[in-house]
Amino acid sequence: MLVAVNVALRGGAAAVADPFSGEVFFTDGEAAWVRHDGADTRLAPTPATRLVDVNLDPPFPSAPGFRAVDLLAHPGFVQRFRARVVSTTLALAWVAAGKRAAYVTDGDDFSECVHFAAGIALCRAARCVVTGIDGSPIGRAGRGLVAAADDETHQLLMSMIDSRSRHRV
Repeated sequence: MLVAVNVALRGGAAAVADPFSGEVFFTDGEAAWVRHDGADTRLAPTPATRLVDVNLDPPFPSAPGFRAVDLLAHPGFVQRFRARVVSTTLALAWVAAGKRAAYVTDGDDFSECVHFAAGIALCRAARCVVTGIDGSPIGRAGRGLVAAADDETHQLLMSMIDSRSRHRV
C-alpha cells in the first residue's frame, strides 16, 4: 500500500507523510529529516540500493523522444540498476532518504505540481540532483523529472535517457 500526504509551502518547507509506515519526511527548505517513532533522523541520499523508481503512468508528453519504458530496456540500466514501478511522492522521499537511488518520470511543469512539490523540496534539501529529463532545471519550460541521490547516478541516467531519445527521434 503506497499512499502519501503532501504539504509544500512556497518558502521550501514541505512534508510527506507515509501513514502506513508511520514515517514523516520533512524539510525547512535548508535540511531534510524523517521522523519515525518520535525520533528525527537527517536524510542522507545514497545510490547504494541501486533501486530506481520509474513512473509509467500516461500521459507521455515527451514521446516518442523519451518514454520511461524505453529506459527499462537500456542495457546499461539493466546492468547498473534495479527498476521499481511506482507513481507516488514517496518515491522522491525515498530518494532523499537513501531508500532509492533515483526516480524518473515524464510530464509537464513539476515546479508547482501538488503531487510532486513536497518530494522535490525534500530532495533538494537533502542535496539530491534534481532536473528535467533533458537536464534542465524543473520549470514551466522543462519536461519530466529525474531525481538522483548523487551526481554520478544522475549523469548515468541522463546519458541513458539521451541515448534512447536520440534513437527514437
